[in-house]
Amino acid sequence: MSTHIPVMLEEVLAVLQPRDGAIYLDATFGGGGYAAAILAAADCTLWALDRDPDAIARGAALAARYPGRLHLLHACFGDMLATLAERGVESLDGVVMDLGVSSFQIDQAERGFSFRQDGPLDMRMGRDGPSAADLVNTLPERELASIISDFGEERHARRVARAILREREAAPITTTARLAEIVRGAVPRDPSGIDGATRSFQALRIAVNDELGEIERGLAAAQSMLAPGGRLVVVSFHSLEDRIVKRAMVGAAGRAGTASRHDPAALLPPPKPDFSLLTFRAQRPGDAETHANPRARSARLRAVERHLMPNQGMQP
Repeated sequence: MSTHIPVMLEEVLAVLQPRDGAIYLDATFGGGGYAAAILAAADCTLWALDRDPDAIARGAALAARYPGRLHLLHACFGDMLATLAERGVESLDGVVMDLGVSSFQIDQAERGFSFRQDGPLDMRMGRDGPSAADLVNTLPERELASIISDFGEERHARRVARAILREREAAPITTTARLAEIVRGAVPRDPSGIDGATRSFQALRIAVNDELGEIERGLAAAQSMLAPGGRLVVVSFHSLEDRIVKRAMVGAAGRAGTASRHDPAALLPPPKPDFSLLTFRAQRPGDAETHANPRARSARLRAVERHLMPNQGMQP
């Protein structure tokens, strides 16, 4: 049985500042930790998305506690624009995104996300499309090595891919335990103690679910839906995610750098940004939280706020 602990919950609420009458989106419902806290903090309306049908089913009890206030939708957060438009929602006062795999998915062996327990080699968050087993048993060596290198930042990606191809010739690779054994045998022992299968499993999960593309689509959609004064709060868990979030937020705040002085565009005044950074550096969880929940150790929180319109919020 998985125990869901929302990461950096106090920090998320402190930045989001839920208020009565506002409309919010929990773009990654998961175990419902953020959703429950937002609904308890203010008399607001909350829409919640998740691509995993199991997460939506788990949310039924929470929705029953807040009738008419919590609306659960089975959808990818990259599709939030169309998904919410179909329900008549065109703007939001705040969006929370908790990236990556959920504790429920990791802890359920049958979902095939974890190398720590044996299960079918699946890794699909939404239960559709090609699985991790499909990738490792069909992709050419070069493409497999590219995925492991780019998404897992594994220095020995070629060796891992070569080992996978060699082993799949003997028999298809269909379980997490067998894949983990193959990967561990192809990479040197990490002096830091990190399991040798960690990076390759991360890479395959990201590829199976198009996680980085989903993040880019979700960030763009969330920024476009925020009302003046609206806030976007994102918690990421590894450098690939955080890099995308940082780039998107810095760009939205007009801090992405200027054109070369040799570029004619440099003669024009830069456009005024629509957003302000609320976190100039990524916030990290405190020692007490990481001690209580080791999975929080790699978390990074970043946030932006859409500027108020001229004169908005000023006393008449």
